[in-house]
Amino acid sequence: MAERIIRTIGVLTSGGDAPGMNAAIRAVVRTALGKGVKVRGIRKGYKGLLNEEIIDLDAGDVSDIIQRGGTILQTARCKEMITEEGQQKAAAICKKYGIDGLVVIGGDGSFRGAQKLAYLGVNTIGVPGTIDLDIDCTEYTIGFDTAVNTAMEAIDKVRDTSTSHSRCSIIEVMGRDAGYLALWCGIANGAERILLPEEEGYDIEDIIDDIKESKKRGKKNYIIINAEGVGDSVNLAKTIEERTGMETRATILGHMQRGGSPTCKDRVYASIMGSMAVDLLLEGKTNRIVGYRHGEYVDFDIEEALGMQKGIPAYQYEISKKLSL
Repeated sequence: MAERIIRTIGVLTSGGDAPGMNAAIRAVVRTALGKGVKVRGIRKGYKGLLNEEIIDLDAGDVSDIIQRGGTILQTARCKEMITEEGQQKAAAICKKYGIDGLVVIGGDGSFRGAQKLAYLGVNTIGVPGTIDLDIDCTEYTIGFDTAVNTAMEAIDKVRDTSTSHSRCSIIEVMGRDAGYLALWCGIANGAERILLPEEEGYDIEDIIDDIKESKKRGKKNYIIINAEGVGDSVNLAKTIEERTGMETRATILGHMQRGGSPTCKDRVYASIMGSMAVDLLLEGKTNRIVGYRHGEYVDFDIEEALGMQKGIPAYQYEISKKLSL
């Protein structure tokens, strides 16, 4: 591929925020500056790009942010970017501000926007940032490790109080339509049940029978991890209490899982991915996504990446069932 001349790189965070995004931003800025390339930060994702909320960034602007959750550039969702008119406007604004390359940190929707900009002549590299781990081309996404640890610690606390009251607790974790957070928490917290959207339904009679048997064995609590994509935790709790006589409570962890200081893994991996995104742009690459597979940092064509499917690892799910007995 012929080398493209990159004088100015833009960076934005788009979609849901994720711990570690600041580490990626920092890496983009410092890697680019170290190679003599200017950096412009775009506030509030594609929405900010269309509104021309664009600032110059230097090394000092990204000092003391690697340990902070959220994103200093802020983020937003942008319906206008789905339209052809919005995409052309975004490409024109990049040209107006001299942005030769753009690093987009976000999820699938963000990468579709990056793909459209690449087709319109803006060199783009995507960096996977989402707590949901639902980007199929990569085994790691920025923020997942922090989010799953935050949820794990919260579930430990819920189990303590569930034991004190001999309760069944249904704890709903985030993840949109993917069950990775639920699966990991279910294994890490020793849950009796994990409800995943990938299952396409669950057997309520089987759950009720299992709770009754657990009570007979003298078990003092029963933990169900429910994925956001399954949902309806409150009504499920009512049904279980009515059918089993066991006091049942629903706890929805919600957006606390997005916040907090990123773990070491999220800081290190995000830093490497952010730096790699700059290197790819300077190598003349565009329309690519940085990923992590089989212990290596790699890159994929965006179209190829968006067409991949990975699914929940069946062996891990089977292990979670064995260990809950």
